[in-house]
Amino acid sequence: MKKESSVTLKTGELSGRVTRARAAAHCSSGKLPPLKERSQQNQKQLSRVNSKRAASDNTCVPRKKRTVLQDVTNVCCENAYTSCVNSNKIQAKKRKLSKAAQVNVSKVVPSVAVDSMQFQADSKAKSLQETALKSEDTMCSINLEHKELLRPSSNECNMDVRLPESQMSGISGQPLISQNKDKKGNLSTVLTALKDQGVTGIDDDLEDPLLCSLYAADIYDTMRVAELARRPYSNFMEMVQRDITQSMRGILVDWLVEVSEEYKLVTDTLYLTVYLIDWFLSKNYIERQRLQLLGITCMLIASKYEEINAPRIEDFCFITDNTYTKAEVLKMESQVLKSSEYQLFAPTIKTFLRRFLRAAQASYKDPSLELEYLANYLAELTLMDYGFLNFLPSIIAASAVFLARWTLDQSNHPWNPTLQHYASYKASDLKTTVLALQDLQLNTDGCPLTAIRTKYRQDKFKCVAALSSPKLLETLF
Repeated sequence: MKKESSVTLKTGELSGRVTRARAAAHCSSGKLPPLKERSQQNQKQLSRVNSKRAASDNTCVPRKKRTVLQDVTNVCCENAYTSCVNSNKIQAKKRKLSKAAQVNVSKVVPSVAVDSMQFQADSKAKSLQETALKSEDTMCSINLEHKELLRPSSNECNMDVRLPESQMSGISGQPLISQNKDKKGNLSTVLTALKDQGVTGIDDDLEDPLLCSLYAADIYDTMRVAELARRPYSNFMEMVQRDITQSMRGILVDWLVEVSEEYKLVTDTLYLTVYLIDWFLSKNYIERQRLQLLGITCMLIASKYEEINAPRIEDFCFITDNTYTKAEVLKMESQVLKSSEYQLFAPTIKTFLRRFLRAAQASYKDPSLELEYLANYLAELTLMDYGFLNFLPSIIAASAVFLARWTLDQSNHPWNPTLQHYASYKASDLKTTVLALQDLQLNTDGCPLTAIRTKYRQDKFKCVAALSSPKLLETLF
């Protein structure tokens, strides 16, 4: 904006804002008196520097009008994407028209009369544009009662509300909210049918997203398939290995239990470590001097997968009294990852034990911590025994729950319809595994591997390692 100066008019003449060009023209014609002294004019300009007004006090500057917001609720979100596309286009068009309408208002015009006329014309045009846009909003609105889009004609709304086919390919014709309602409805029907069969539903807590109640059954069905596909060979000691024995493997696992306690690792890390060891030994020959190196490397990989803060490589080297260097651990890590084809996850005993314990707790008024600790203790005992590779992780988890319930309570049958439904095993299917697990539990004198028994003799685990189960009756199976 060009700098302007005002002059004092004679008494009786009209007062107003004049530019330098107008003042010079009037002075040359003799209609205006000469300007004041330069010093007085500079003082007057300095007093008005901070205000920077575009017009004099007598000039009426039009105030900018803010566009009225339309419906800002999210009640239309159920109709996926289409309403959002319409609203975006309309808002973009509104902003464009509003800016065009405000261009003339923001400019400084040479006279007050022209400025007033221009503002009135712009205001009238702007009101007409807003009225037209409101009518477009009304025509392009969504009928919430019938849940369908009101498609205007080309004359009423110059926009296509349909999405391109490339974008519609990933969008279901039914809203996601309706799909979730249908899923919940189907789940409620299933739970009602289970109650009629005497089965307590453990997936009825739909409000807790951590339980994944809508998908838990499908998830564990997938786990049952994965435990067959990613299963180590149960005879790799006889078929693949020549320099290590079953007892060496047991000593290694017993030591890794102590390492996991030393670094406070979660139980899932221990299970995954043992799985990676067995998987590698099923595929590759190894010397006994490198067996401990394999153990700490598999625990390092499992820690990276399961832990929030995994121990460093130097920590695992230190725990072996620096028998192995960092370079050796990294080289073994590469070999283990290549052997597993970088598919680290596999369902372990712990994976199924969580599900079966939840089903077992359904018969108690209050959750039994003793049952949980005892079942975990029995399941961890099987990690050291090479013979339990003959059993699937799911059947070992079910047998641990069976034996834990029998150890704590002999008045009721340890296997009820709820456990049978969610474990998909009958009591007769568990007989061989339960008997082998009981022998392992009662073999306290002849077993030199004591890390797990020492761990579960602590008070924080309610000393469940000191418990012993009574003789199993044939009638239980």
